[in-house]
Amino acid sequence: GRDFGAGLKSIVGGELTGYTEMMEEARDIAMQRMEEEAKRLGADGIVGIRFSTSAIMQGAAEVMAYGTAVKFK
Repeated sequence: GRDFGAGLKSIVGGELTGYTEMMEEARDIAMQRMEEEAKRLGADGIVGIRFSTSAIMQGAAEVMAYGTAVKFK
């Protein structure tokens, strides 16, 4: 359903809200995984956080979160 709606939106223009929601969820998951990994390493926080997205095939994208785990003295 989302693909059909996105096809129509691409013709008439406008935000693809279904895809926006999926990308927001993907960003939240990436952030959560990064936080879990930092906790596993014993970090107190994460600095320099950035996100990257890329299309891996038609209709599919990936979201990556990067940051530096830090430990305070």
